[in-house]
Amino acid sequence: MGLPDDIKQAADEILNHPEVTIISHIDADGIASESILSMALGRENIRVNSVFVRQLEPLTIHQVPKDSSFKVFSDFGAGQQNLFLESGFRENDLYIIDHHISQPCDVPYRQLNCLTHGVTKMSTAGLAYLLAREIEPANRDLAHLGVVGNVGDMMAREHRGLTGPAREIVADGVSSGTISVREKDLNCYGTSTRPLHICLSYNDDPFIPGISNDAQGALKFLKRMNIDKGQGGWEHTIWEEMPHEDRKKIMSALVEQTIVNGESPDRLFCESYLFPCEPSRTPLRNAQEFATVLNACGRWAKPHTGGLICRGDRGAAYREAEKMLMNHRSVIRELLQYILDTGVRERPYLQHIHVGDRYPDTIIGIGAGMALSKLNRQKPILIMCQLPEDPTLTKASMRTTERVVNRGIDLQSIMATAAEETGGAGGGHKIAAGAYIPRDSEERFIIRVNELLGEQYAPTITVHR
Repeated sequence: MGLPDDIKQAADEILNHPEVTIISHIDADGIASESILSMALGRENIRVNSVFVRQLEPLTIHQVPKDSSFKVFSDFGAGQQNLFLESGFRENDLYIIDHHISQPCDVPYRQLNCLTHGVTKMSTAGLAYLLAREIEPANRDLAHLGVVGNVGDMMAREHRGLTGPAREIVADGVSSGTISVREKDLNCYGTSTRPLHICLSYNDDPFIPGISNDAQGALKFLKRMNIDKGQGGWEHTIWEEMPHEDRKKIMSALVEQTIVNGESPDRLFCESYLFPCEPSRTPLRNAQEFATVLNACGRWAKPHTGGLICRGDRGAAYREAEKMLMNHRSVIRELLQYILDTGVRERPYLQHIHVGDRYPDTIIGIGAGMALSKLNRQKPILIMCQLPEDPTLTKASMRTTERVVNRGIDLQSIMATAAEETGGAGGGHKIAAGAYIPRDSEERFIIRVNELLGEQYAPTITVHR
């Protein structure tokens, strides 16, 4: 069977049940996929209840209601099937919609998983959208949420744009008028809301001396452009609103600057996804920033607020999300500064730091990604923290760059292996992964992660005799 057949099979089975409970992850992909599924099923007059879970593990499986409703697990479940078995779930009690590696299990739990069909660049929100479209073609109005989930889960990062079946979702959004695509756009975060020089200073892939991590340097670079900015000046200039010709001039200058510094300009460009129905200069205007809003809601224990925003609430829910977004960014800045001030420990293939109980486990992965741009980008970074609700456990998050992944590094397999060998559990993606481990095994875990990194690097190292 192909992916379309699996999608049809999943739709037919889920529609057979008058009441469904969706259990979903708290990140942007999880919130977007829950919203797509719940809206699509609600339109079919199916009673839907939603439960968001930070991590599906023995400590949290009790959050899944023990009732007669059919359970749909979204954005996790493929790697936790033995947990379902241990918890007494039968084969026909649930359906898994996921894009993570599937765990072998004696019970053949049914699942819709794009990895089964070799599709690696699509998130669960993409699968949820394709399922919703299978249920009813009119659900094409949800395409933008499929794009938000895909972009939020970094499915567009490697190729600087969505590909394969995920690209078909974009086409649906364009045809329905909910998505506008900009090809070969500036590959920066915040192009719909932030002053351009701030966007450029946050961009470090490729790293451009005098611009990356240097807002004043980026401003000086822009002021040298022969572009009339009027009374507002560069401090009030948003990339999305600039005339096409002015954007071309800036891109050309950035290409020159990148080549002069010995970097390839390829990663300067990306395909951007804008939502024309949203007000300008708001974070919901752009797929990347929309995903950040949802992440902020989930990371600060308000995933249902993110779900309301996906459903169109631009009143109380959006105002609450704006406050969470401000707090989210503030705490992440504090975490980043703490990492830089404290410093990381370096091992042959790894850099790592333990932040104790200073910061919530829901944001340390984001902090790791940001810190990596200011540290040694050739070595993956591992950040650990304590879990206040369970002092016997430690949360670990790991991040690396596309260049390191292209050298053969797979953080998902490393974290899963090291965590299992030290009494925990882990998973994720090649470029970003996480794990929960016993607190007393932290040092053994770090040593094992470093060893596994070395083993993955080894085939790429040429030995000269």
